[in-house]
Amino acid sequence: MSGFPSIRGTTALVGVLGDPVHHSLSPVMQNAALQAMGLDWVFLALPAAANQLPAVVRGLEAMGCRGLNVTIPHKQAVAALCQELSPLAERLGAVNTLVPLAGGGWHGTNTDVEGFCAPLRRCGSSWSGKRAVVLGCGGSARAVVAGLVELGFSSIQLAGRRADALAAFLADCQAWAPQLQALSWASEDGSLADALTQADLVVNTTPVGMASASNPAAAEACPLNDGELSALQSGASVYDIIYTPRPTQLLQRATSRGCRSFDGLEMLVEQGAAALRLWSGLPEVPVEVMRQALLEHLP
Repeated sequence: MSGFPSIRGTTALVGVLGDPVHHSLSPVMQNAALQAMGLDWVFLALPAAANQLPAVVRGLEAMGCRGLNVTIPHKQAVAALCQELSPLAERLGAVNTLVPLAGGGWHGTNTDVEGFCAPLRRCGSSWSGKRAVVLGCGGSARAVVAGLVELGFSSIQLAGRRADALAAFLADCQAWAPQLQALSWASEDGSLADALTQADLVVNTTPVGMASASNPAAAEACPLNDGELSALQSGASVYDIIYTPRPTQLLQRATSRGCRSFDGLEMLVEQGAAALRLWSGLPEVPVEVMRQALLEHLP
C-alpha cells in the first residue's frame, strides 16, 4: 500500500488541521487505507494558524471536504466552529474529528477516547478500581480522562504545571469525572512522586519527548525527572500518547524499572480508524493496513 495515491479531477479531500502539523503521520496511514478501500479521496496535513482557523474551516466546508481530523492546538477552539456536537465532544469541550453535515456545517466529535482505550482493553487487565496519574492538562488530557472514567478507574490524579489551567480543567470536567483530583507538579512539593508510587497507570499527555524532523533532539527529553521516575513501581503501566520516537525516553526508562509500556501508535491507529468510519459511512475499515503503513514508515 506504499506510494502516492492517484489524484484526479474527481478526487475528494480529507485531512488533519494543526499548527504545526508537518510532523503528522496521519497522511501515511489514512492514504494507505483509502487506497485499500478504493476511495477516490486524498488525505493531507493542513497547517492552520489559530487566528485563521475559522476561515480555514469555512473554506474547507465550501470546497466539499469529506472530513477532518483536528490536532494540537485546535481541539478546543474548533468546537465553537461546529454546528453540531456529539454528546461526548460536548462533555469534553474537545473535538478531534469533523464530519460534514448534509445541510451544511460540521458535526464535531471525539474519537481520541476510543483510540486511547483500545490498547488498554486488549491487554487483558481489568482497570476497574485502579489508580491513574495523568501528566498534562491540555485537550488530549480531556480524552484520556474520559477514557479512564469509561475503563472504571476509581482515582484519577491530574498533574499540571500551571495552577490556572489545572483549576479550569477540573472545573470543566469534575461533573462527569468525580474521581478526578488536581496534583501539583512542583518538584519541591513532592506530591507527584508520592502519587506515582501509588499509581497503577501513568499517562503522559504532554508533548515532552516528541521528536520531529526540525527538532530531533527533543526526543531526549522526559516529562518526569529522576526522582519522579524512581517513584514508579515495578508492575505499574506507563502510557505515552507520543508515537515518535518509539519508544520515548519516558517509556525506555519506565521499562527499565519493570513497568509495562504502551505508546501512542495504537491510539493514533484506532482514533484514525474510527474517524474514517464516520467519514466514509462504512462499518469496516482496513485497520491492519493503517497499522502496517505506520510501522513501515517509522524508523
